[in-house]
Amino acid sequence: MGILTVLDLQPLEQALGHAFKQPAHLLEALTHPSYVAERANAGADNQRLEFLGDAVLQLTVTTWLYRRHPDLAEGRLTQLRSILTNEEALARMAHILGLGAWLRFGKGESAGGGSERASTLADAVEAVLGAVYLDGGLPAAECFLLRMLALLPDPEALLEEENPKGRLQELTQERSGTAPVYQVLDVTGPDHQPEFEVRVTVKGEPLATARAGSRRLAEKAAAKLALEKLKE
Repeated sequence: MGILTVLDLQPLEQALGHAFKQPAHLLEALTHPSYVAERANAGADNQRLEFLGDAVLQLTVTTWLYRRHPDLAEGRLTQLRSILTNEEALARMAHILGLGAWLRFGKGESAGGGSERASTLADAVEAVLGAVYLDGGLPAAECFLLRMLALLPDPEALLEEENPKGRLQELTQERSGTAPVYQVLDVTGPDHQPEFEVRVTVKGEPLATARAGSRRLAEKAAAKLALEKLKE
């Protein structure tokens, strides 16, 4: 996207839930460094706003988790904060907002699929958050971000999705004081494309069995199945 006007930005402002007093802040947040590199007098890119937005993101998510989970220990809160502020979570927010279509890129970055690159989208969300903060203060930034968090899957589910083996170990140690054990039952297929069958047990009791193209993926799949079984 190239030249934008204040009126052009109104649909995005509606999606963000914030009407900018100074739309230039939002325009800067949408400006990728590649756009500035190809144009004279293009103004600033979004990297400084990204830096600011990252600080607002950490503070807001930390405060939200602290209030939402009064009984959780520091370690668990840190895990949940990480899963809600990582690249994948921020890219999900960008997709919800349709933010990729609003970003201004240089020709090469645009042709290279910059509008779909997760890292670029995550940076843009932080930049937009920084812009909202500059324009409306911390209350406006919190309002925008909490709306986005409400549209993401539950952080516990996201954590299990990313690291089911770690979550399974925490759960089994809480319940029985024992870590899960993973055992390779079988390896089939040719050497260049093996398939591993893995079983996970706790105190010798089988919880789940899964197959995948590597031992690591099979263990991860088995852990997911075991978590689902333990929730029943």
